[in-house]
Amino acid sequence: MSEDGDVASQVSEVSTAEDSTAEVGTAEVGPEVQVPPREPGQSLVVGIDRDAVLRRREVVRTVERRGAWVTLALGAIGIVAAIYALIAFRGSGMWPFALLLIVAMIPLVLSTVLVYRLQAERVEWYDANELPPVAMRISAKGLELACDGAAFPVVLPWATVRGFTQHKLLGQYMLDLALVRGVGATTAGVRGLDQPSVRSVVKPNPLLRPTGMFLVKALDQPVHVIDEAIKHFSGGAAGIAR
Repeated sequence: MSEDGDVASQVSEVSTAEDSTAEVGTAEVGPEVQVPPREPGQSLVVGIDRDAVLRRREVVRTVERRGAWVTLALGAIGIVAAIYALIAFRGSGMWPFALLLIVAMIPLVLSTVLVYRLQAERVEWYDANELPPVAMRISAKGLELACDGAAFPVVLPWATVRGFTQHKLLGQYMLDLALVRGVGATTAGVRGLDQPSVRSVVKPNPLLRPTGMFLVKALDQPVHVIDEAIKHFSGGAAGIAR
């Protein structure tokens, strides 16, 4: 073969290699998913999407206010109807039922007041504390959680926690903390559960709709990876219940 042919072949190979390198360099890089750690000294750090959390806040605020006005309207209608019955049917013996109706409507009215009170408190928590970049840290020591609006992390040894429950709240999947029965802010090794913003999601008021602790789509690790890490470090004692 001629020298010109050899040179042409080499140029063609070099060009092909450069094209391959360029394609690799320009390929899109997807979000990094951490492999659950296996060594006892390691930990899994789960980050959080700030924009998704801020959008969630607005969704919660809007839905809660709409629900508050609906319950207030129902409560007001019930109370007015009961008062009307007391006046219109005096002497008919209906007064016990009217009073029972009024008593039943009072929690609806109170729930509206509680919604606006809780929302005002949330604004104070959010203004006082920046949204943390990390949602949770999972290690052999236990769970370390950065709750929205909390001033400092929640620390939970494995003996005090059952993991998380995943369910749908307000149209979005959430992770809620599941504690061992009887565990509270004063339990040995537990820190941070006494913060108002944490209490509002761990033990929400029964008159209010729960909002959840962590928005699943805001976490930078899939649920199955978080579940595997929790089971690994807790020795199978904790996990994510779906």
